[in-house]
Amino acid sequence: MSNTSYPFKENSNVMNVQGGEKKVMKKILTVALSTAMAFSMFASVAFGDTAVTPQQKFDALAAKGIFNGYPDGSAHLEKEMTRAEFAKVITKLLGLKEVTGTLSYKDKGYDAKNWAVPYIEAVTAAGIMQGQDNVKKIFNYNGKVTIQEMATVLTRALKLEIPANPNNNAADWAKGYVQAAIDKGLISKDANFKANASRSQLVEAAYAIDQATNITFTYKVVDPSNVEFTLSTGEVVKVKLDKPLEANKETEVKFKDAAGNEYTAKVTWVSTAATKVSSVSAASLKQVVVKFDGTVDEASAENVNNYTLGTAAFESATLSDDKTTVTLLIAENSSALTNQKQTTLKVNNVKTGDGTKTISQNVDFTPIDVAVPEVAQVTGLGTKAFKVKFSEPVKASTVNATSFRIDGNVIAASVKYVYPDTAIVTTSLAVGDHTLRVSGVQDYSGLQIVPVENKFTVAEDTAAPTVVSVKSNDLKEVTVEFNETIKSVSSAYANVSSNTATISKISDNKVTLTFANPLNYTENTLHLAGVTDYSDNSGNVDTTVTPTLDTVRPTVVSSNFYKDGANYYVELQFSKSLKASSATDSNNYVLKKSNGDVANVSSVDSNGHPVIKPAYTESTKTVKINLGSSLSSTETYTLTASGIADTAYVSNVLLPYTATLTPNTVQNGNISRVWADVASGKPNFIYLQFNKTLATTGNGSALDAAKYSVKLPNGNTYQITKDNNDIDLISTNTVRIAVTNVPSDASWNGEVFVNASYVADADGNYFNNGSYTVTGKLGSSQVTVTGDVYATSTSQVKVNFTAALSNVNLGDFKLTNGAVPTSYTLSGDKTTLTLNFESGTLQPNVSGVTLSITNPSTQDAYGNTIVATTKPVEDGIAPSATGVAWTKAGKIYTATITANENLTITDNASLDYINKLFTFSIDGTDAKVTKVAKGTETNQIVITAEAQNKGDIGNDAFVSIKLDGTKNSAVNAITDGKDNALNAFSYATTNNNIAAE
Repeated sequence: MSNTSYPFKENSNVMNVQGGEKKVMKKILTVALSTAMAFSMFASVAFGDTAVTPQQKFDALAAKGIFNGYPDGSAHLEKEMTRAEFAKVITKLLGLKEVTGTLSYKDKGYDAKNWAVPYIEAVTAAGIMQGQDNVKKIFNYNGKVTIQEMATVLTRALKLEIPANPNNNAADWAKGYVQAAIDKGLISKDANFKANASRSQLVEAAYAIDQATNITFTYKVVDPSNVEFTLSTGEVVKVKLDKPLEANKETEVKFKDAAGNEYTAKVTWVSTAATKVSSVSAASLKQVVVKFDGTVDEASAENVNNYTLGTAAFESATLSDDKTTVTLLIAENSSALTNQKQTTLKVNNVKTGDGTKTISQNVDFTPIDVAVPEVAQVTGLGTKAFKVKFSEPVKASTVNATSFRIDGNVIAASVKYVYPDTAIVTTSLAVGDHTLRVSGVQDYSGLQIVPVENKFTVAEDTAAPTVVSVKSNDLKEVTVEFNETIKSVSSAYANVSSNTATISKISDNKVTLTFANPLNYTENTLHLAGVTDYSDNSGNVDTTVTPTLDTVRPTVVSSNFYKDGANYYVELQFSKSLKASSATDSNNYVLKKSNGDVANVSSVDSNGHPVIKPAYTESTKTVKINLGSSLSSTETYTLTASGIADTAYVSNVLLPYTATLTPNTVQNGNISRVWADVASGKPNFIYLQFNKTLATTGNGSALDAAKYSVKLPNGNTYQITKDNNDIDLISTNTVRIAVTNVPSDASWNGEVFVNASYVADADGNYFNNGSYTVTGKLGSSQVTVTGDVYATSTSQVKVNFTAALSNVNLGDFKLTNGAVPTSYTLSGDKTTLTLNFESGTLQPNVSGVTLSITNPSTQDAYGNTIVATTKPVEDGIAPSATGVAWTKAGKIYTATITANENLTITDNASLDYINKLFTFSIDGTDAKVTKVAKGTETNQIVITAEAQNKGDIGNDAFVSIKLDGTKNSAVNAITDGKDNALNAFSYATTNNNIAAE
């Protein structure tokens, strides 16, 4: 078949379908039909498919005006059809435009009054039918349609490829068309091609084509980068988009079916997920309400660590039922907000409702508490107590017995205050209706409740509390919910009386139990003794619980690299509480240079571990690491955290997390990358990626159109866009700006510079150290390899890119020897790609190996592909020892080490330091290493040591030598000449196996 694209016209009736699908009717308006569809349909109807009879097919076509019956109302499928009638059928079937005012043939009676002329001219203009005598220009419109003519029309209409060597007995002019129809199973090879075709055969062919021209499909947006189309034939086409869909924006998507036919659809990803914080408010000085513009993920939205408000600590974060609003409760022992004074809430790492993005945003707001507290609800707790719930958090110091009057009378009572808004008042009450009057209670702004009578009913309560539900938190904490407010619990244990519980909290009708010893993994029996309500109904309660283990690993939710005074610090905030011993263990943090070597700075030891013990703050779940003052401004470092455990009974351990640290930008923010979407030589959008999270509110907001300008090659400067609506924050550090304010005739041919002025980071610091303007040169949207490509082992190659990658295709990469990677990993900032190959793919010295990137589809987070290139693979593989040769002369022992690469001994380390890299042991006593030198071969080193043993050394005495690889890599003392430090090794033998010199 020909490789032709098929244009479709959308029906104007577009319907929304549940689940984000749309249904669009498609009608082929050109002769380029859906070939494969027609093949299968025609073949099935022509050779035995009896699901639909020829008469039924005729009726269906007649209803569309494609076929006409005889005057007697019958189809007469057994009869033959004239060429004029067939021309009309084809015109109607394919939706061709009837042609008038043209007479291409000279048949008798072929004039403007002839009903068939518009149809004959239409199929002639489309190249589907032609005259029987082209010399005399005779169409023969009253002639019959032969099978070979029918085959010819089908072949042309379906755009079948004509075989080069047809083998059939059709007329010479028809052989190729007939053979194409035979090869596709449309007609039998044994047919009499010159015989007339019956109306029934023509109906079958027309019905097959008509079915192929009416194709419907639905689509479903799986995620912003993947759409599934389901054709009415049942075929499902999965399309991965080069550029992710934007929420709630119609986008044109092209796709092809299995036969190669192309379709065009307008797709809209309907998303109710949030994109940002729409507002923050505080009508109470102890509660903050965060409103998102859509739904958010419950787990991240209710993580109090994802919100920062000065020094305030949050007790809880509660997501509304519609998942759009979070209410933050400030802890009781934390200072309240200041009324009518602007402050800033930092929202970090709250995931959107569809999980595709995270929201990190600073929002300025002003608490306004002008409403007096009110009694929201009064509940009788039997005849001995009642419960009052207030409309907002109130001060505990103002809630006391004198605050309450029952039926106008002062009462003798004791009051239990439950933060933030509940009071339980114990006093004697008669059965029946009562009125409560509350006075003196104040909220945190000092506003006092207005005394108003509230009615409530007291009923006799003679039943002991019963259990409603039991929930566990790991293996050591259980919350039991009762059907009423609980006054006290005498004791509790699990399974056996010796496994006692501490009654750690009673909050209204919930009792929290904490166990010193863990519960069983399977079902546990809980016994609570003396469970008493406020009517003094008491009973023992037995219930069961199967603990839900905490199996969630801690994660790093944010990292902050900053400088305070002379020292650099990294602060990591975690998603949950950590074991302090693991959080402050220096061995769980490693500082390295960008090439993977341990950083040689005074703040870390030879293993890269911080010398100063990290500090952990439980209230904010943060670890602060002091990296000293000696980091180089010309170097990029990585700090990897690993082995850090949470407080779960069965500890969950952090997966290795790596933060990239760039000292030269730790104070001065800058534009790290600028690129554009270009059409006809002019950009439609300009993208600016900064090296820090951007401010989106306040004076430093990155969403202000007036802050961006371009300087074109002719020296003219223009503001990029007119309207703030044309600026989108597409990630926490990247903005997309529509180019709407530059003259249409402006030339972009040459160097273009983009300026951003008065833009601040999320902490309110202006970029470029306060000089306000940062400039970036407009470059390609493509992502390039930066720096050298290194082999870090015989099965790993490391590649650095100019932007973070999000979609890696291993098929893009190949080594000189044809090897392709089997897997990959990305660094924490996703700019470093490590390709994993089969073991032993590379030689230790990586001589002559190159890495090729060909026809790449690997992309960054914005859909920009990496650039094809070929780069030599540099040697980043640490050499290894392959053997040892021993000699001795008296008490002087020598070990000659052979490596798999040539070795170099550096001049940068003292001889004493190099000697101390080795441990040379003789019969259990450390010998004194006196010399480390190159051997006679370039891949050898010789270590000489003097035995310190008293007396003779027996023949069975063990002799061993060991290299401390960590210390060696810290200063690259012994390397392969390319700064790859010799790996650790250890060899041993007995004294009698060492030859004397």
